[in-house]
Amino acid sequence: MAKISNRLWFQLHGWMSLPIWILFCAVCLTGTIAVVSHELTWLTNSAARADNPNNLPSKTMAEITAIVENAYPNAKVSTVMNYEPYLVNTVIFTDSNKPYAIAYVNQYTGDIQEVNQGVTFIGFMRSLHAWLLFPWKTNYSIGYYLVSAMAITMLGALLTGLMVYKNFWRAFTQPKLRLNQGRKTALADLHRLAGVWSIWFILLMAVTGIWYLVQATLWHNDVEIDPHAPIISEIPSISIDGEVPKRPISLADALHIASTKYPDFKSTYILPPEHYRDTYKLYGEGDFIFFDQYSYGVVINPWNGEIMQVREPDKMNVLQTLSHIANPLHYGTIGGIWTKIIWFIFGVFLTGMSITGFLMWGNRTIQAVKKHKNDETSDNASSYSLNKQES
Repeated sequence: MAKISNRLWFQLHGWMSLPIWILFCAVCLTGTIAVVSHELTWLTNSAARADNPNNLPSKTMAEITAIVENAYPNAKVSTVMNYEPYLVNTVIFTDSNKPYAIAYVNQYTGDIQEVNQGVTFIGFMRSLHAWLLFPWKTNYSIGYYLVSAMAITMLGALLTGLMVYKNFWRAFTQPKLRLNQGRKTALADLHRLAGVWSIWFILLMAVTGIWYLVQATLWHNDVEIDPHAPIISEIPSISIDGEVPKRPISLADALHIASTKYPDFKSTYILPPEHYRDTYKLYGEGDFIFFDQYSYGVVINPWNGEIMQVREPDKMNVLQTLSHIANPLHYGTIGGIWTKIIWFIFGVFLTGMSITGFLMWGNRTIQAVKKHKNDETSDNASSYSLNKQES
């Protein structure tokens, strides 16, 4: 009875992954690359490197914005982003001859090192991993749900795998990797060993992936997690000649107000006002390492400097907390480059497990087909011999 039960678990373990093996492997591979996409960009694109040979202080995001606006007087800046210290700041803007452009600005020297009008490697890899580049229609992409649903498959494969390999803890103290006993044995040992050592990682990817699925479902059912920024109800009157007065609060002023509210505030994502009733939306990070780079938020009225909305980890509800800790745990950004390296290594393990699992299944399938053909041949030969004897 125990043998039959174990066989059932083994079959379930295989069917958790094999019918969607290519998709599962693609999600694991693209996610592994996405973890180090910033570092790969630094290695492959010199214009993305924030070199600082003279040890200059970093310019503020207001100064970065002003540099782009001075270089492109007709530019309309929509987003300013700050990444790792070794990567340039990026300013997304539109111009008369640039419907969408990304300026790479060295935050130390103030140089515009490149203006990219296409898709960046970072954006491409994150999009490929998150929704497989499926089109978005009415704020919906079936690719996002396909990728998120892989978390359920991953969790099922983990649980059934542990049921099959019941004494899995021995792989921690007595790891077994027999590379000289044939391909079948080597693949099985690699698959089990990588799986046991990756239990924590698989569980983490599965849980965060399921949260992404829940988050998307809530979003598309109009359940608000982070409240939208308010719209300004009153603005100064327009003059007779139709001119609207200049906003008295500049981006530099808004950043100063945010830093006064949160002394440890480090701006990472800024959205300047798009219209006269819009606000400065300043997002950043603080001293909470498990929260993402948007966990702090300050919405400021550009006409009077009033703080209209704030966001901080201490005052988040459960859904907001989950929303802002999922990305650092999923992409391994909680400890900078060192945790990224760890996540990358285990991402390689997870991708390799999907490949070794498929190869093991392929070997067993081929052997089963050969055995079936041999049995048929043997049966036909026996029938022929019996018929000949009877005749």
